[in-house]
Amino acid sequence: MGAGRQRHGSVSNYAANLGNPISVDAGRRRSSVIPAAAVAATQKDGVLNQKDDTLRKMSVAVPNLAELSADAKAAAQLEHKLGLRKGIKLYPKAMFFSWGISLAVIMEGYDTYLLGNFFGLQTFNRKYGHFTGDVDGVPHYEISASWQSALSTGTAAAQIIGLFINGIVSERIGYRWTMIVSLLLITCTIFLTFFAVNIQMLLAGYVLSGLPWGVFQTLTTTYAAEVCPVSLRAYLTTYVNLCWVIGQLLAAGVLKGFVGDSSQWAYRIPYAIQWIWPLPIAAIAFFAPESPWWLVRHGKLDQARAALLRLTNAKANAEFNVEDTLAMMIHTNEMEIQQTSGTSYLDCFKGVDLRRTEVTCFTWLIQQTSGSPMIGWATYFMLQAGLSDSDAFSLGVGASAMGFAGTVGSWLLMPHFGRRTLYLWGQVVMFVVLMVIGILGVPSQSIGVSWGSGASILILTFVYDFTVGPVCYSLVAELPSTRLRIKTVVLSRNLYNIFGIIIGIIQPRFMNPTALDWKGKTAFFWGGLNACGIVWTYFRLPEPKGLTYGTSDTCRIDVQMLTYPQPNSIFFSRTEFPLANSGRSRSIHGDLITWSSFPKRMLPATSTTRRNSSRIFAREMCDSKLSYLTSCQ
Repeated sequence: MGAGRQRHGSVSNYAANLGNPISVDAGRRRSSVIPAAAVAATQKDGVLNQKDDTLRKMSVAVPNLAELSADAKAAAQLEHKLGLRKGIKLYPKAMFFSWGISLAVIMEGYDTYLLGNFFGLQTFNRKYGHFTGDVDGVPHYEISASWQSALSTGTAAAQIIGLFINGIVSERIGYRWTMIVSLLLITCTIFLTFFAVNIQMLLAGYVLSGLPWGVFQTLTTTYAAEVCPVSLRAYLTTYVNLCWVIGQLLAAGVLKGFVGDSSQWAYRIPYAIQWIWPLPIAAIAFFAPESPWWLVRHGKLDQARAALLRLTNAKANAEFNVEDTLAMMIHTNEMEIQQTSGTSYLDCFKGVDLRRTEVTCFTWLIQQTSGSPMIGWATYFMLQAGLSDSDAFSLGVGASAMGFAGTVGSWLLMPHFGRRTLYLWGQVVMFVVLMVIGILGVPSQSIGVSWGSGASILILTFVYDFTVGPVCYSLVAELPSTRLRIKTVVLSRNLYNIFGIIIGIIQPRFMNPTALDWKGKTAFFWGGLNACGIVWTYFRLPEPKGLTYGTSDTCRIDVQMLTYPQPNSIFFSRTEFPLANSGRSRSIHGDLITWSSFPKRMLPATSTTRRNSSRIFAREMCDSKLSYLTSCQ
């Protein structure tokens, strides 16, 4: 029997201890262990002050916690030894299925790019807009700022609804079937946009399309985060952003090809191209295994084991054991059960998960406030800046190509720089570029100024997709707890979409010649919001690089922003470890003994009397990125 299939007893014993494995999660409740503070005598200096009793509760809730934790430790250590090359060899099928399901984001990036840049296509404006006068002797048509806002905000509002539905439905029926149903729905809604006879019908098509787009936005990221190890997580989650950029690049190329076409097919064929994607993506989703984390949360341990075996190539690494990986997932799930009482949206705002929700939400919001609306409306902006239709759409293709190069280039930086570092400095550089665009918008239009503005948009696009754009997807996938990940990501994306509604209202008025007509000066507004994002990132964004999900639950590593440690203290989750003044590690009798890897000593959690029963020890290792428990006789 290969290493990947060799069974350890911890998972089987865990299921047996809890009764019917099918109801493992449904019947789980938080342990009712009395807090240590309620039963302990006066603690001396150098003794653990157990503010959070998660580990104590786990020791009661899971009878075989010691052996389960030992196997979980082995899996976590293997994950951290896996480099990129070994990770690819061990998880090739996980990469393929994540790659295939993430292709759904191409449709959203494609269609949203079409909408923003169709406003600069005279054939589209003639069909759905109104006559505004002659420009150089040529009749000119424009869709009013109000209808531009309605199309943008209607889509964003529908995405919010779709996201909330996704958070509930995907947790009930699984990621695969939620994706398949959403692909079926988008196939139907494309008919409305393709055959739209007026702007009202076009709006209905976009609103209904927003529902499955909301699913694509988060389900792809969550699935990628849950089927891959730490060494691949950054690449597969940021690949979702690359799919968005690919969609924009395809749309820019298609629009460029039809810029000289005056027939209705100049805008109908771009809509029809979207029918290419749903069937092959649905086929991949149908044959893909369900997320093993989702299966563990629902107590389907045998199916989780089978999913892990389908996602991996056990022969590629003799150290890999599927039972260890499954034990790590169970251990993390049990830890989070003791930390939070449920998996509802309300639980995202309780305890330490409130902090996770704040960080995740603001991280995704910064994608909007950093200046990305100038990128999304790039072609329309360049037309208003004075470039010809052909030049503007050519630069639109160039901007999308720069975005593609930037996202791929970000993969080279992520192994060497932290997520927080890239996110912070990306915003700083974008601020500088936005100021340049704003300054170029002050003087009267000229050929040189127009091309300077266009070149600045290309630089802004590259910097955004080199840093903020892709790194955001990695951060929002890594920061939430596993039990609340889908709902935390949904909340964060909905905040993104709510601000998208605001952008849909104000951006057309900033740039439309029939409204404020700010042109390049619009960049000053986004530069101001970008500066606010820089301040928040500097003071509040933690660094999750290299952490397993179990570690992010228990370890405040460099999470200088999750709580600020007091002098001479180390913080793990909500547990404080005052450093001892002297002495080597030694055995101390007690209910719970915690060994911190930094102080290198063992300190009793309580000073209760010695007991004859086996004692549980907790060893929280920040360096090895795992908190585990072992039993001593």
